[in-house]
Amino acid sequence: MSVTAWLAVAVFAGTYVLIATEKIHRVKAALGGAVVMLLLGATDAEHAFFSAEAGIDWNVVFLLLGMMLIVAVLKRTGAFEYLAIWAVKRARGRPFPVMVILVLVTAVASAMLDNVTTVLLIAPVTFLVCQRLAVPLAPYLIAEAMASNIGGTATLVGDPPNIIIGSRAELSYNDFLNHLAPLIVLLVVVFVGLCRLLFRAAFRTDPDRAAAVMQLRERDAIRDPRLLVLSLIVLALVTAAFVLHSVVHLEPSVVAIVGGLALLAFSRLDTGEVVKDVEWPTLAFFAGLFVMVGALVHTGAITALSRAIADAVAGEPHLAAMALLWGSAVLSAIVDNIPYVATMSPIVADLAAADGSTGGPHVLWWALALGADLGGNATAIGASANVVILGLAERAGQRISFWQFTKYGLIVAAVTVGICAPYLWLRYIAFA
Repeated sequence: MSVTAWLAVAVFAGTYVLIATEKIHRVKAALGGAVVMLLLGATDAEHAFFSAEAGIDWNVVFLLLGMMLIVAVLKRTGAFEYLAIWAVKRARGRPFPVMVILVLVTAVASAMLDNVTTVLLIAPVTFLVCQRLAVPLAPYLIAEAMASNIGGTATLVGDPPNIIIGSRAELSYNDFLNHLAPLIVLLVVVFVGLCRLLFRAAFRTDPDRAAAVMQLRERDAIRDPRLLVLSLIVLALVTAAFVLHSVVHLEPSVVAIVGGLALLAFSRLDTGEVVKDVEWPTLAFFAGLFVMVGALVHTGAITALSRAIADAVAGEPHLAAMALLWGSAVLSAIVDNIPYVATMSPIVADLAAADGSTGGPHVLWWALALGADLGGNATAIGASANVVILGLAERAGQRISFWQFTKYGLIVAAVTVGICAPYLWLRYIAFA
């Protein structure tokens, strides 16, 4: 690698340490790191702002912005209070069953939509549930972020890396459903069990609060029926467009921002008040992170690492699958999985083409998808959904630290990726 590439790695590592130790707020650290990358020449304005491979992923930014606008309008209808009361009543006020309901809803919704959209919709409900039951908020939000990353792995549209892999490998929505969904169902069940162990201290029942919620009527929470109907129509259309992505050929970012702006226009709400609810610091953090990771791509640092892994396992498809699974999990916990998968997919395509064994190409692609998607659970900034959850919690005055998230995430990532290894070996290697 060049000197500039090594400098880019050093800047990224230094920034990561600042984020992890929280010596500097993560938004300041990410933006500061991006500035240093630009000053060093590790990237430039052309690549940072206009490159699809090595710059800010505007699709992610505008997807977030559009869905944040929809959520900001929807929360003024009372819909989230309605859902919070409904969830608590179904669980009879018991904290762990409440978490199970929220985790399952999040996982299923993430498979149909995408993980970022899902946590934006579920988090406001969670705030109200935890407030009603007087239970700590952090465990529920952390569990939902992880559930969204697990559930999103099941389908082509559930996680952005899957779309990249599907396009490069010519894999359809049904391919992902057939090959990954059965495994993800198992992982969700295992994850629910992990939640019972990892967050057991959070499941304190307050009989008086539970009884008070049981007396509430969901309908009384709705404050603006007209706006609720309008919001649900827009949300249904946006959801349908997400699911029919391969048919309508509209990027999720376009769908989200059009839906958000249309709902804002027809809502009759004060635009300034609604825009205040947008998580601008989270969007700024993503911009800085994308510039830094883009600098690693632009200087060839990520490509060099990917090539080194590929060269080490060339001609050994079984070893390649395991190396891809675990290597992708580790790297996706550190850098954003979108540019990583974009860089790695042509290398995997070459490895798959060189392997003539039955099931070889498939096992490599599925190993890349599982490692990249599930590895994001390992750290607080390993996946977009994690970053969004941290931003929402901070705005609500319930800050979740990097290590508070990561100490649970490392366990969940290790267990889920560990289950994937025998699944890949048994389905695509041992009985291929």
